[in-house]
Amino acid sequence: MSIRILALVIGLVLNALGNGLTVATNVGTSPWTASEVNIGNLVHTTVGIPMFCVGVLVAIANQLLIHQWDKWRFFGEIGFIACFSYFVDVFVALFTWLGVPRLPFLIRAVMCFIGVATFCCAISIYQRANLIMHPNDDTTNILRFLYCHNRVVVAQLINFVPPIVIMVVTFLISGHLYAINIGTLFALLANGPLIGFFDRHVWHGLTHNFRVKAAASEA
Repeated sequence: MSIRILALVIGLVLNALGNGLTVATNVGTSPWTASEVNIGNLVHTTVGIPMFCVGVLVAIANQLLIHQWDKWRFFGEIGFIACFSYFVDVFVALFTWLGVPRLPFLIRAVMCFIGVATFCCAISIYQRANLIMHPNDDTTNILRFLYCHNRVVVAQLINFVPPIVIMVVTFLISGHLYAINIGTLFALLANGPLIGFFDRHVWHGLTHNFRVKAAASEA
């Protein structure tokens, strides 16, 4: 349990760092984060606030996907997204202060790819710790093990449908699209494969222990 708690903390911070870096580079970020950046620009707030609000809605959706009320999972995800959204704002401010947005495009692109790889590694770590996790990543876990026959790439691609819809809606309202660039394409194509890679090659002592009550498996 102590190892799993450590993995949770490391994964949370690494995920926030990777997302903060991709946002600061302005070369694109993951579809979920990009959708939240677009909401933030629409309502004129930092990315952390829409991250938290969307995370709460996704946590509710996860309860529907597992066909049961799991209060530990729900309130754990709310706690995770509260910490995560705060740290993303902190890292975005830090990297902006360090001058990342003003670097040449090629350097920012490389840093963006590193950020994507960083948060994919983080997702792999805390998904395998499986104490609490980001609501969006728990959705991937649920889809992977309950609906997609352990195919992480398929689960991740399905999980990207809602943020794409959000971005279409915000674009129709504002006429602008933010945080969409080459980094978004990289995240879209590489997220699932990278998570699978880190599952196999990082922190071998952590193994998937997907938790769902018997009632859900019988549904």
